[in-house]
Amino acid sequence: MFETLTKGFRSARNRLAGLTELTEENVDKALRDVRLSLLEADVEFGVTKRFLARVKERAVGQIVQTSTKAKGKKLKVGPAEQFIKICQDELVDMMTDGGEALTFAKQRTKPTGIMMVGLQGAGKTTSSAKLASLLEREYSRKPILVAADMQRPGAVEQLQVLGERLQIPVFNIPGASPLEICQKAAAYCRRIKRDTIIYDTAGRLAVDEPLMAELAAIKETTRVENILLVVDAMIGQDSVKTAKAFHDLLGLSGVVLTKLDGDARGGAALSIREVTGTAVRFAGMGEELDRIEEFRAEGMASRILGMGDVVGLMKDFESVVDEKEAEKDARRMLQGQFTFDDFLSQIETIQKMGPLQDVFEKLPMFGDAMPEGMNLDERELGKTKAIVYSMTREERRDATLFQKQPSRLKRVARGSGRTDREVADLIQRFSFMKQLMGNIGQQAGMLGKMPGMKQLAMGRRLNDMVKMGGLEGNPMMAGLADSLLEAAVAGQPGALGGGGTRATQNSHTRSRRKNKRKDQRKARRKSRRK
Repeated sequence: MFETLTKGFRSARNRLAGLTELTEENVDKALRDVRLSLLEADVEFGVTKRFLARVKERAVGQIVQTSTKAKGKKLKVGPAEQFIKICQDELVDMMTDGGEALTFAKQRTKPTGIMMVGLQGAGKTTSSAKLASLLEREYSRKPILVAADMQRPGAVEQLQVLGERLQIPVFNIPGASPLEICQKAAAYCRRIKRDTIIYDTAGRLAVDEPLMAELAAIKETTRVENILLVVDAMIGQDSVKTAKAFHDLLGLSGVVLTKLDGDARGGAALSIREVTGTAVRFAGMGEELDRIEEFRAEGMASRILGMGDVVGLMKDFESVVDEKEAEKDARRMLQGQFTFDDFLSQIETIQKMGPLQDVFEKLPMFGDAMPEGMNLDERELGKTKAIVYSMTREERRDATLFQKQPSRLKRVARGSGRTDREVADLIQRFSFMKQLMGNIGQQAGMLGKMPGMKQLAMGRRLNDMVKMGGLEGNPMMAGLADSLLEAAVAGQPGALGGGGTRATQNSHTRSRRKNKRKDQRKARRKSRRK
């Protein structure tokens, strides 16, 4: 998502790296990269021009601090960081208006009305169901869905199916006009003691007078508090023109952007508020009915700049994990009691959080490490699960059984349809994770001292992290996996449960010697200064 935009800002940052000041000349060069990516991402030309002018005005002549304090620590700051901070602030201002996502009725006796409008194919019906689910989960509301789209064949039946899946009432009067259905929805809502009405209205292939007349009549009759325009993010600048037409006639309170997970451009998200004056309120991020979230301009700006979105990631995590169970499992794992069932549970948790590409993009450490155009193949997670499912209960609890009886590895490979090498590689990764968790539990700060883990925290070990989910080749673990495979074929003891291969031990020794020499050089420089 937003790959085109991210590429331009990354190029601008790299262009400013190593410079000592922000001058008009180097800012213009950086903005040229940004301009190209904005236009390529379908951001409206006038919006692009105004954004670049604001950034240039703030950046040129800016006094660049060489260091700043954050949480008591000194951090180095250069022109590149200063430029990106200015861009982030302007992006946030461009996408937000400071208002609330939804306005609720002040009178308890009056249900809150939410009118969903838009063109055909934008995803109004699905978004209506998703919004109802979100209102129940996060707002503690009791919504009903009103099937007022009598224009599109199957629209009523589609909403009824979605409502049944979510166990949310759907109101419709067969053969009645959309206006009559909407008029009688409020009485039905009060009768079944619900407090929110979501009207799924009809759309057209294009904005026309009959459509607008019908929507205006429904608005006048229902006096809804919210009118949300559902817009397909993938149609680019056309979505902005559509938003402006609806806003001029109906007075929108917000926009719901759909199909954001499939759009590498994202120009609509940046342009809509600037052109129409109404901000994006919700974003649809996938096909499942829980894949909608309240639009956060800060998180979106951060992701566009390649810096991830930790807050959004934590919200995704909290929505799929039971806090008490997670705490209990973590305590057990850190004591070294880590099984293949736990490994499987972690994979399933990642899958519940949404598309793998989306999850990884929210990790700050992968902003620069993610190769351009890289797509994470989620099918690899399925292959990993197939291997674990092919194991017996005893094998899942005790991975050393594969070392004691190498024939088990071959049986699992046949059962899962994978090769012996793939199974051996997975078992070795599992053993590495188990040992890692045990070490963390025994010694505070152990993670930071382990060879290679410091670079991992900086985002330079994307390959290793992806490999943990069975997605990519991992050079660091290849030797260990080969050792295990050879042991399985030859029927000899392998690397499982031991202290690692000789190559790994030598690598650790070299790392310790290198650190020791570095400390000695620092000590000599310090003594010379004295």
